Amino acid sequence: MIDEMTTVLEPSPMADFVETKLVKDITRRALSYIKAGFPVHFRGISGSGKTTLAMHIASKLKRPVVMIHGDEEFTTSDLVGGEHGYRFRKVVDRFVSRVMKMEEDMTKHWVDNRLTVACKYGFTLIYDEFTRSRPEANNILLAILQEKIMDLPVGRGGEQPYLKVHPDFTAIFTSNPEEYAGVHRSQDALRDRMITIDMDYFDHETELAITRAKTKLSKRDSETIVNIVRELRESGKCEFAPTIRACIMIGKTLSAQQLTLAQTNGVFTQMCQDILSSETSRVGSKTNQNKIKVLVGDIVAKHYNSRS
Repeated sequence: MIDEMTTVLEPSPMADFVETKLVKDITRRALSYIKAGFPVHFRGISGSGKTTLAMHIASKLKRPVVMIHGDEEFTTSDLVGGEHGYRFRKVVDRFVSRVMKMEEDMTKHWVDNRLTVACKYGFTLIYDEFTRSRPEANNILLAILQEKIMDLPVGRGGEQPYLKVHPDFTAIFTSNPEEYAGVHRSQDALRDRMITIDMDYFDHETELAITRAKTKLSKRDSETIVNIVRELRESGKCEFAPTIRACIMIGKTLSAQQLTLAQTNGVFTQMCQDILSSETSRVGSKTNQNKIKVLVGDIVAKHYNSRS
């Protein structure tokens, strides 16, 4: 029986998920590795669609999903489980007439956490940003991925010191590059047990399709937004190059105001400057943000005027 503290998701196809040739190719590759018995690891910059793709692939596997988000404060017990509260037991014996014997005891109550649940029942594990957890917390994964067994803590109870991993168990990992703040270097032994697919920026076709699907804007307006973001990215003048996330943010803001690009006048330029300077600069980097705003203003004017 699954403990009520563990959230299990039922994966289903996402209504606005875009499958271009590029996305289908990545999906096909990932599923082929999973079928061969290997965990898959999507590594890439923030905003490159790693988690969305992981959820998409999980829906193809048609197994319940357990999701874990990497955390600096995690210990192994946060993944495996631990003792939470107490269980009370009271036994009343009236076997002998007019004599009542009463026995009470109290034991600590063990609760399995998400990794144990996924291994026990053969669910799909999505470990999002797993390198944000400290390496020692993830050591438990080594035997799970290689020997297909999980070492069980002493306090869990039961006769066996380990759990045999269910044959349907599948693991999908995501992570940012190691140079990102708050990211730990993964153990070589763990990295060696998974197949890593590096996620780069999407091609023009995919960025356009995603922007249209997420914002419901016209193809022409979506393409203008995508072209602006791509030109800023290719300029090489940003601390962090903008991703498809910037296209979606601009498009959704425009859509929420029920505007088309033809109706915005200077509002669209300001919108792009605010979103793109924020998206591509470190927090508090005002000097760089001002430079990006000037650059964005020039890029927007260029693409806006070309529509006339």
